[in-house]
Amino acid sequence: MPIEVDDRDRIRLERDLLLRVLELGDQRDVEPFLAAALDVLAEAMRAKQGYLEIEDIVMERTWSRDFGYEAEEIDHVRQVISRGIIAEALATQQTVATADALIDERFRGNDSVQRGQIDAVLCVPLVGDGVRGVLYLQGRSEPGPFGEEDRELAELLARRVTPFVERVTANERDRAADDAVAPLRDRIDLGDTIGSSRALADALEQAALAAPWEVVVLLTGASGTGKSALARVIHRNSRRSSGPLIELNCGALPEQLIENELFGAEAGAHSTAPRAIEGKVDAAKGGTLFLDEIGELPLGAQASLLRLIDDRRYLPLGASDERAADIRIIAATNVDLVQATERGSFRQDLLYRLQVMQIRMPNLAERQEDVAPLARFFVRNASERHGIPIRELSDGAVRAIRVAEWPGNIRQLENAVEAATIRAAGSGATAIERAHVFPELAPVEPEAALRSIATWQAATAQFQREHLLRALKHCDWNVSETARQLDLSRSYLYELIETHAIEMRRRR
Repeated sequence: MPIEVDDRDRIRLERDLLLRVLELGDQRDVEPFLAAALDVLAEAMRAKQGYLEIEDIVMERTWSRDFGYEAEEIDHVRQVISRGIIAEALATQQTVATADALIDERFRGNDSVQRGQIDAVLCVPLVGDGVRGVLYLQGRSEPGPFGEEDRELAELLARRVTPFVERVTANERDRAADDAVAPLRDRIDLGDTIGSSRALADALEQAALAAPWEVVVLLTGASGTGKSALARVIHRNSRRSSGPLIELNCGALPEQLIENELFGAEAGAHSTAPRAIEGKVDAAKGGTLFLDEIGELPLGAQASLLRLIDDRRYLPLGASDERAADIRIIAATNVDLVQATERGSFRQDLLYRLQVMQIRMPNLAERQEDVAPLARFFVRNASERHGIPIRELSDGAVRAIRVAEWPGNIRQLENAVEAATIRAAGSGATAIERAHVFPELAPVEPEAALRSIATWQAATAQFQREHLLRALKHCDWNVSETARQLDLSRSYLYELIETHAIEMRRRR
């Protein structure tokens, strides 16, 4: 019996949709996966609005994505709208379809249905190994309700999507297992600290140890590593958390103004003080004084700071009587203070006072697992700050960011991502691509590449790939053993394998 024209169109439609579903297999992270999956499913069903929710039963964590709803409707969608219908689909593990929920005797009594004025609905459960979810579609862009063919197609696509749901949630479990920072999140307030690496966890462990005590803390590490953020973590978890955190950059002021800024001045103490000036020590009363770039503090001011640390007393400029200082001191530096004492530019006795507890903030190169989460966080920040709707990094951009060198550490990464967000918006792109992050890395013709010297980033990427291949072969393609020998987390090793397009071999 020949295939009818309508049947041919349907077969072609199903084939095209299944090919698009297969492309979802490129996604390793839950959020981009949900966005891409909902786009495919809602478009296939010609739905006006959609909601996709996934719950990892093992981790007891839920992710969701919406389509076609106004911003002010989102919370209502997630918390209230049509929970009766979704609950029915999940409880029975059967698709729920209705031409008009407002008159359907199964749902018309639900408050959420009445409030949402819900009409045509198609709700398909997704049930897999350790996960469950639901695809909720409401309204059609074409006249009429969802038909039986729509139902069958939605169920087919849901079955094809479910294995990818299982995989991306399993990836999240692996990351959680490799998240060295996770135990700390239950113990102390980390604020918006981003990262899961062992190197970051070590620094935060030391911060958690120092926070409750009134000891001086010295934060060391290269410029841009996040020492100011670590100081905020210490303050937030200290006995002085209800007081202010006042920062003074010792390298940003002329020598003659340092003591004025630090200790304040009485009215008439000098030509620029017609009235009394409050110093940072006064401003930090009951809280924490954070002295950044302490290595740049002039020698004269170092003597006054030493007296402040020893006696908790200070003398404002022009004052005759010393005052008590009710503060805790945290200092930070990106220079080697031991070498500075040998050069005579830093007092050795002050160094001893500052070194009561010393915490080193790791370079970004030591926190490879944290690079992509930090980049995504900075995209969201830049989008909100500049009112830009773009909030996603493409897979290519993420891979390029992961393998790039960031000598300026977190600060350089943040600036690069902010600039990329603006470039993407200016070009009308729907996602931030590699070229937006690294506009200087223009494509090079193969013949030209043979005649030219590779960029530092390209050479680094080539070295990473070759070294990774050698390690995998040495470990007989055992990922766990390779990760152990390279001192990497398994999740990050998988990301490197994908980034460098390494085809895994079967173990002997």
